[in-house]
Amino acid sequence: MSWDQVWIDINIATMDPSVSEAYGAITDAALAVKDGKIAWIGKRSDLPAFDVLATPVYKGKGGWLTPGLIDAHTHLVFAGNRANEFELRLKGASYEEIARAGGGIISTVKACREASEAELFDEARRRLNTLAKEGVTTVEIKSGYGLETATELKLLRVARELGKHHHVDVVTTFLGAHAFPPEYQGREQEYMQLVIEEMLPQVLAEDLADAVDVFCENIAFDLQQTEAILSAAKAKGLDIKLHAEQLSNMGGSILAARLGAKSVDHIEYLDEAGVKALAESGTCATLLPGAFYFLRETQMPPIALLRQYQVPMVLASDFNPGTSPICSTLLMLNLGCTLFRLTPEEALAGVTRNAARALGREQRIGMLRQGMDADFCLWRISTPAELAYSYGVNPLVDVIKGGKLIHQ
Repeated sequence: MSWDQVWIDINIATMDPSVSEAYGAITDAALAVKDGKIAWIGKRSDLPAFDVLATPVYKGKGGWLTPGLIDAHTHLVFAGNRANEFELRLKGASYEEIARAGGGIISTVKACREASEAELFDEARRRLNTLAKEGVTTVEIKSGYGLETATELKLLRVARELGKHHHVDVVTTFLGAHAFPPEYQGREQEYMQLVIEEMLPQVLAEDLADAVDVFCENIAFDLQQTEAILSAAKAKGLDIKLHAEQLSNMGGSILAARLGAKSVDHIEYLDEAGVKALAESGTCATLLPGAFYFLRETQMPPIALLRQYQVPMVLASDFNPGTSPICSTLLMLNLGCTLFRLTPEEALAGVTRNAARALGREQRIGMLRQGMDADFCLWRISTPAELAYSYGVNPLVDVIKGGKLIHQ
């Protein structure tokens, strides 16, 4: 038997539902890698004979392997910060007062329009390094802080460039429909045409996006506008997803499910009809506890209904400068459990198997199974639940991406 590497003295949380135990667990396990793929996985006692002199053997010292973590919803590329607004809110200023003074999303849009690609890249790389140190091996990055063609393209170019210069895979999403820019106040239909007729074709021409997203909410894009943008994207062969039901129940999730969206994200106000629609379409529900925590929200996502209808639940950071300035996927595991009452197994599935599905990569990553990418992490833990239980002392030991040892 010829392999590139073998891992022994490990336990494995495969996150494979076809394995009967919790977490798809295999204790006292072994795993073999060949050509960047998992060539064999199972009990160590069943490990086939191989050339131990020619094959590197790594010993996990009783730790646990999991799939590489996936953060399936971030706004990682942006300029500036909004710490001053955070301080103003805590001193009593309202969001409306801050926005009227030029704050809120518009302040980030202004900073992004003024920043160079090099400046954006440098800042985003530091943030991506932070996620990578927590075992993240795939990340989705949205645009949405340009709200004009040149800057939206700039943000997406930076995101693509990050993926070329980092071991973390970057999936990009065009979010030109994040908000209406102030210069289009009263001319919303013109901005809609700009997104569909100018931005989207140029995004496609430069191959800058894997998916298209829209913020469907009473302060952003309505159902008719959302459908027009998502339908245009789908017609061009792009995946679609939606910010939906964060502040109110507009029925965006039902629309997204009808159009075949990969995920609907936030969904605090999602009702049973919306949950049923997601279940029927196979659309994932992405939970963003960082924004819930930072904004001190009280409306919980319908976790019980999502469980009842077996909707895949994704967990992501929503890392952004305004509503979730929290660059930590591991913290999301803890917040998902403490705030949303997920089980540790549901939380881990939310940043592995289900996150891969939300990005359309479930055939390659998100589980540890023979034939899938050798994309996994070794953790110094005694049980997978520790990843959600404790935060602050990083238990990551090694990262293997495409069969290559990245972090040790």
